[in-house]
Amino acid sequence: MTAEKIRDLVAQMTLEEKGSMCSGADFWHTKAVERLGIPQSMVADGPHGLRKQDDKADHLGVNESIKAVCFPAGCGTAASFNRELLTEMGAVLGNECQAEGVSVLLGPAVNIKRSPLCGRNFEYYSEDPVVASQIAAAFIKGVQSKNVGVSIKHFLANNQETRRMSVSVEVDERTMREIYLAAFEGAVREQKPWTVMNSYNRVNGTYAGESKKYMTDILRGEWGFDGYVMSDWGAVNNRVANLKAGMDLEMPSSGGQNDKLIKEAVKNERLEESVLDTAVERILNIVFRFEENRDKTAYFDLDKDHEAARAVAEETIVLLKNDGVLPLKESAKVAFIGKYAKKPRYQGGGSSHINSHKITSALDMAAGNPNISYAQGFIDEEDRVDEALLAGAVELAKGAEAAVIFAGLPDSFESEGFDRVHMRMPECQNELIKQVAQVQKNVIVVLHNGSPVEMPWINEVKGVVEAYLGGQAVGSAQYDILFGKVNPSGKLPETFPLKLEDNPSYLNFPGEGDRVEYKEGIFVGYRYYDKKKMEVLFPFGYGLSYTSFDYSNLRVSADRIEDTDTVTVTVDITNTGKVAGKEAVQLYISDKESSVIRPVKELKDFAKVSLEPGETKTVSFRLSKRSFAYYNTAINDWHVETGEFDIMIGKSSRDIVLTKEIHVESTVTLPVVYTTDSIMEDIFKNPEAKERVMKIMGSNMDIIMTTDKDEEGSASAQAITAQMQEAMMKYMPLRGVVSFGGGEAGISMDDIRVFVDELNAL
Repeated sequence: MTAEKIRDLVAQMTLEEKGSMCSGADFWHTKAVERLGIPQSMVADGPHGLRKQDDKADHLGVNESIKAVCFPAGCGTAASFNRELLTEMGAVLGNECQAEGVSVLLGPAVNIKRSPLCGRNFEYYSEDPVVASQIAAAFIKGVQSKNVGVSIKHFLANNQETRRMSVSVEVDERTMREIYLAAFEGAVREQKPWTVMNSYNRVNGTYAGESKKYMTDILRGEWGFDGYVMSDWGAVNNRVANLKAGMDLEMPSSGGQNDKLIKEAVKNERLEESVLDTAVERILNIVFRFEENRDKTAYFDLDKDHEAARAVAEETIVLLKNDGVLPLKESAKVAFIGKYAKKPRYQGGGSSHINSHKITSALDMAAGNPNISYAQGFIDEEDRVDEALLAGAVELAKGAEAAVIFAGLPDSFESEGFDRVHMRMPECQNELIKQVAQVQKNVIVVLHNGSPVEMPWINEVKGVVEAYLGGQAVGSAQYDILFGKVNPSGKLPETFPLKLEDNPSYLNFPGEGDRVEYKEGIFVGYRYYDKKKMEVLFPFGYGLSYTSFDYSNLRVSADRIEDTDTVTVTVDITNTGKVAGKEAVQLYISDKESSVIRPVKELKDFAKVSLEPGETKTVSFRLSKRSFAYYNTAINDWHVETGEFDIMIGKSSRDIVLTKEIHVESTVTLPVVYTTDSIMEDIFKNPEAKERVMKIMGSNMDIIMTTDKDEEGSASAQAITAQMQEAMMKYMPLRGVVSFGGGEAGISMDDIRVFVDELNAL
């Protein structure tokens, strides 16, 4: 339906109907207006599966939903570093939505992993905004290719579960722009999601849904978003303020209470009716976009989609350690140990919980292999050692050639609704790994978790496989990787620190009362660890393979550019091993000398390449101004400083294999306002200002900076060195000239003020 027809439709609606349209009919539907032919529209939870509820609806997954397919959670899909894979996954889910009449899938969730303790990290993609936004954009592209919308969430700075409905996130503008907004920005600009979901929390004191700055000025004004903004379920504090800010649809239904408030606000002239009209137009635009593009032939093939989930899971698994123990031979006598071998933890708890139509475990895949035996090893419902289960597992491991321990975090340790209190795995599992390693030299640990864990046993095992929460087909992918049928290609989208205390947010998570300060600023994840040169367990971007890759021939299309130019970077990747494999190539940028505090390096792009043994492919990247820029709050824009930058190609943030220097020339002159407090060093950065200072004050410099001309070694010469004089001159403010020789030099504060005016007039 055209925009004109939608406006005509809104013009025919009563004030009551318009107010009503801005809240849900129930938990999952928008309201219908039958007399005008406006249908209901259904939304459903995602993003890694379809959680459609018809009756007994709820938000946190307590009640039953339809049988569906659970794909790997965001923690895993980001590890694929594969845009094409995410687009394919999104298309499958979009088709499922069409088959079930769902207009909007609630996801993806792109909030930054500020702390490993966030209980909802399993849904989120990364500690890095480029990975988060690019993986999200690929997913959105796939879903919306089926004429089904997404709701990218949770906008904005929703990085903890503690007090999530009331906490105020205190964060500076540069950090917000470079980290937390950037996670959304790329996806919104590139793929135009149909809807955006605002978060529960406050941002610098204002509820996100009541912030015109974020809901309208940035989201719509700067990024070009043209859909509607819906609330997270219950994320409404002041309905009228929401509408004014640009939050259009309240979910779920308020039982008509907020509809009345909207109506009264218009009648009392506290809300312009045109603001309400615009919100209704946005909602109807999405309602009819889906309705007019319904695919009546769409069919939800559960088994086919299960295989699609398996293909995704294969690329989400990260091989973290392999001391020659993997891949295993199917003829080898192998002990599968741990409850998750039989009943894997493959998804998180809460609103994204999928009612899977079937689940494939690693033990299911081993059913036809007589060389594989099984012991449960532990109980995950409570963290206590079951001595009988432990003894049985140890005994089984003794007689095997290798032991694979399927461990990780139970639902009670991480879920929506609460944050973790530590980074440890259950002690019963750590004890199991420790004791098995004492009797078996070939131990592989397969982890099921949505966020980093500490590994006190890391030096006692030969292999570690990070399976994350790999969806309902995770067992198939695990088995195929363990036995070499699939070559692991995942890379960590987050840093695994050695211990919780190393994390940059440690001292300020989850805050005090209803306030949390992001004091680490832009130094989130690897930006912090790399700047500090801090040892980590596994770095960002890290992941092993059963083959090897050689990086060579790094080229740039130009070695000197202006910040308005783009530059193409190419690099050759060769599979130098004996098996086919995929490699996630990462491009980082380092500003070699900056006047502002910046990370050592920042990821700016990545690409996944598939290679047969001996094959070489060229990977290409395109860099623009944003690739070299930081956010400058003085001009409220992205700014590049003139200077040298390193283009780095790496296998992880800690494994940079090729570097190329490039010179970038800024085309923007930053505004400078001089005051009596301006120091000489800053003034001298402007050649014209320096010349003026030297011309007017040059004859007085000897008086200002005079010292006794005593012989070397005298008391005065020892007290005031040449280095001290130089430093004093650099850091002296203009007003200091009066104190240090002003009388003798004949310079007054009035003279300084006139001089400042002259400098500002340059």
